[in-house]
Amino acid sequence: MKLGRMIVGIGVLSVMGVPMFAEASDSTSITLKQIGRYSAGASTAPDEPRAEIAAFDAKSKRLFSINLNLRQLDVLDLSSPETPVVVQTIPLGGKPNSVAVHNGIVAVAVEGPVKTDPGTVKFFNVSGALLNTLTVGSLPDMLVFSPNGKWLLVANEGEPSSYNNNPVPSVDPEGSVSIIEMRRDVSSLTQLNVRTATFSAAIPQENPSSLRIYGPNATFAQDIEPEYITVSHNSKTAWVTLQENNAIGILDIPSATFTKIVGLGFKDYSLPGNGFDASDRDVPGSSNSGIINIRNWPVLGMYEPDTIASYRVKGETYLVTANEGDTRDYPPGFTEEARVGSLTLDAAAFAAQGYADVTTGAAGLRNNDNLGRLTVTNVNGAKELDADTEFERLYVPGGRSFSIRRADGTLVYDSGDELEQRTAALVPTLFNSQGTTDSFDSRSDNKGPEPEGLAIGKVSGRTYAFIGLERTGGVMVYDISKPTAPTFATYVTTAPVDLSPEGLFFIKKKDSPNGKPLLVVSHEVSNTVAIFEIVTESTEDVGDEEDEDEGGR
Repeated sequence: MKLGRMIVGIGVLSVMGVPMFAEASDSTSITLKQIGRYSAGASTAPDEPRAEIAAFDAKSKRLFSINLNLRQLDVLDLSSPETPVVVQTIPLGGKPNSVAVHNGIVAVAVEGPVKTDPGTVKFFNVSGALLNTLTVGSLPDMLVFSPNGKWLLVANEGEPSSYNNNPVPSVDPEGSVSIIEMRRDVSSLTQLNVRTATFSAAIPQENPSSLRIYGPNATFAQDIEPEYITVSHNSKTAWVTLQENNAIGILDIPSATFTKIVGLGFKDYSLPGNGFDASDRDVPGSSNSGIINIRNWPVLGMYEPDTIASYRVKGETYLVTANEGDTRDYPPGFTEEARVGSLTLDAAAFAAQGYADVTTGAAGLRNNDNLGRLTVTNVNGAKELDADTEFERLYVPGGRSFSIRRADGTLVYDSGDELEQRTAALVPTLFNSQGTTDSFDSRSDNKGPEPEGLAIGKVSGRTYAFIGLERTGGVMVYDISKPTAPTFATYVTTAPVDLSPEGLFFIKKKDSPNGKPLLVVSHEVSNTVAIFEIVTESTEDVGDEEDEDEGGR
């Protein structure tokens, strides 16, 4: 359905004194109403947030929020979600990256003293007592319990310290997934209960031409960097996003082996419905001004999803991904980012795509009004059609979208340019911004609205995907009950009060402290956790049903 036919109105609400912009579609009546907020305070170190990821225990009604900056876990009483209250802080002795809760057990992923060192998982009860600590792989970035509670899976990203021994000898640990076999008595767990699923080039690969293995001097296992995990409803299979590699790994949990690695292909931005704004300085004659200019370009997008979640429809599993995109930037040893204006383009290759002028002239692709400012990778694109170093194709990080795939990785839906089209219509002054009006259009040259986090929940018999836009801010909501044809439901943002949504999770009606379904969104820049009540047209039927959703974080 085209955007013009779907928009039925724009509402400006005021909740807690904060402007909230929302649009409801013509096919559903769901809206988000902010009812509470927690502020973790200002960070004392640059680029190190406090509130980033949180988890909820329904029985104790406690929210557990990692505090990266203070190396602690903030514990909040969420009995009254309108007024979250900090009841405890738990020191962790290192940087926490993620937290998960299951049956009263709180698991926290903690980095090693150096990010390339092995990390740990610390186990607590909901009262904050430390029950156990186990060693896992390097840079544990995310962890999730299986639905049956038998397993705890940990994505060990294994980022390098640098590449090419600059400025000191490089350390590049292998990416992996730790699988911890849980017991009723968590305190009795030992390292014998921890298995490691590793990567190798011998694992069968699907669509290998789009699998990116490119770290200088890195082995296949060193180059793979797991990011997020979702687990099947029967707790036997996991799907792991390999963000920088533009792939998903399919993991057999009982045997702790990867059965397949699926390259996710590339998004063709030259096709109708796949437009994007490519420049933050596209006002003719201006050197630093941008406009909203969504159009098609001869560019390919690397989906490179961050968050992944899964759900079932009529017995079939579907995967939902937020296609944020990411690049490797390790100067002076290696960086893959480049602006199109700095590259030499193959004139014949782009002429064949309808762009005869590849210069920096007014009509040229490399002009700032066109693609000159666009951030692309310098790893892909050259030597694809011939042996010279000119770029025949251009590849950008991210899809600026969310996608739905079958369990085998086959793409069945991508939102195309809808996220940019909708923010352009609904919050034009915040379009492709950092969540503030003075940063309008500043992210158009690099990943746009940047969808990163997502959650799935069922309300009144319909399944919804909640997608956080890390840069523009706010949450896009789509009805994904029909995986091949999702429909827009609503959009809400509380920027600039809440900036950079990172972690999202859904609380079912039956688990909610106020008896209504909730969405909790952690914001890494503003260090705030926003609590939204999910409202439907009928106040007597605001709830969820038992479903087969498999979840994400």
